Amino acid sequence: MKVCLYDTTLRDGNQDRKISLSLADKLQIARLLDFFKIDYIEGGWPNPGNPTDEEFFRKVKELKLGHAKIAAFGSTRRPFMTPDQDPLMRALVDSEAPVKTIFGKSWDLHVTEVIRTTLEENLDMIESSVAYLKEFSQEVIFDAEHFFDGYKANPTYALDTLRSAQLGGADYIVLCDTNGGALPWEVESIFENVRKEITTKLGVHVHNDCGLGVSNSLFAVQGGAMMVQGVINGYGERCGNANLTTIAANLHFKMNAELACANSMAELRKLSLAIDQIVNLPSDVRAPYVGDAAFAHKGGAHIDGVMKVARSFEHVNPHSIGNDRIFVTSDQAGGSLIVEKLKQIKPGIDKKDPLVAELLTTIKQKENAGWHFDSAEASFKMLVYRKLGLFHEPFEILNYRVIEDKNIQGMSVSQASVKLRIKGEVSHQVSEGDGPVNALDAALRKALLPYFPFMKMVRLDDFKVRVLGSNVGSDAMVRVWTTFGDENEQWNVAGVSANIIEASWLALVDGLSYKIHKEIKSTDKKDSQKRAP
Repeated sequence: MKVCLYDTTLRDGNQDRKISLSLADKLQIARLLDFFKIDYIEGGWPNPGNPTDEEFFRKVKELKLGHAKIAAFGSTRRPFMTPDQDPLMRALVDSEAPVKTIFGKSWDLHVTEVIRTTLEENLDMIESSVAYLKEFSQEVIFDAEHFFDGYKANPTYALDTLRSAQLGGADYIVLCDTNGGALPWEVESIFENVRKEITTKLGVHVHNDCGLGVSNSLFAVQGGAMMVQGVINGYGERCGNANLTTIAANLHFKMNAELACANSMAELRKLSLAIDQIVNLPSDVRAPYVGDAAFAHKGGAHIDGVMKVARSFEHVNPHSIGNDRIFVTSDQAGGSLIVEKLKQIKPGIDKKDPLVAELLTTIKQKENAGWHFDSAEASFKMLVYRKLGLFHEPFEILNYRVIEDKNIQGMSVSQASVKLRIKGEVSHQVSEGDGPVNALDAALRKALLPYFPFMKMVRLDDFKVRVLGSNVGSDAMVRVWTTFGDENEQWNVAGVSANIIEASWLALVDGLSYKIHKEIKSTDKKDSQKRAP
């Protein structure tokens, strides 16, 4: 059973009331989804009133994605005009996205009472819109909006809308539970009925208003769906969309579905946490598979059972999705997974090594203080490098300062000064910026660039701040999460402090130090190879 995964985090997920994705956010998420091998990434709805999405479709071409197909989203043409006359249809074409996904009405109530046209005109809107977009696309996907409600109200007409999409040449027809009110056995039964009438490949898109988004998606697959649409971590309007994170894991581990991302499953937790960071929302500790508590054992009998035979109390191996078990009462958390990570940095390290125990204690203390190393891999590596003596500080921090002032025009101006000792020399630099963090970043790079020329290629791609814990006053602890990148890769670092400037500084220093360490290590390796006989 082959199933393709279609992610709509950048569009439907962005309709969550707590989420507002920037262009940089969207591009970063697209890169992560492609790396995980999600099959389709819906980038948004390109139209003149949505400049961020229009720019996304221009910029995403520069990412050179290796697996995912980019889809642009829109609607069928408006009533009583041809597709080429509709500016929203033309905007879809202008996006040059290889895949176009359009929704159309399949519930007669919506046809007559919402868009207020005739049932016959709606059928022509669907067929003509799909046919028009086929001329400019590798694939066209038709989302039959409100299909399950429409089918229950008027099955004949609901099926007619699908036939219209099929006549237009749709590559997939996706049955949508837009109101999220269907039940799993209804979904499966309706899919089986539709398969008898429609030969085009079917997909499913459901919302979570009854808490059944995942269940309905799986029952749809059981009924014949070959595409599942959803959102990573289940963000979205109202109660959210079907959680694609949980769906992917269930399809792989429980239903033995053939997924392109099967070999990426060990990265599932990392993907989930990284996207939580980008959208700046706290991760759900009870999230199936990927949550902090997903494999947490507190009862003594449970812990005893897991330690003897892990599968006696765990439905899958937590390492298979990049998670780890936690023994709450014994105060041991994440030990085995961290040891595996340590072996990647220092092959042959023994878990009985006193340094390992010391590292585990340090990591736990830092995570209790607010660090989150699962989504800040570079910070984890820097901590380990320092503890294991594998890292030599490339510079010494003598002083840094940030001044906020107003110029003669009354505008706020941020100025930062940085004093470092680098290779025995003192570098004292001053820079202005759009805010204190930007000024600090500029001053730090200015000081480092003469000694490390590759620093000019390093970008600060993302910067997020989150208040930690229940104390949300001005004295609260904050975590700064940043993403750096260059022409080859991206890396994430974090900084935690009650002082937001200090937290930002810690993240900036670690992010740039990580790059310096990698470059020096790479240069040393090349020199060693040259000297080899």
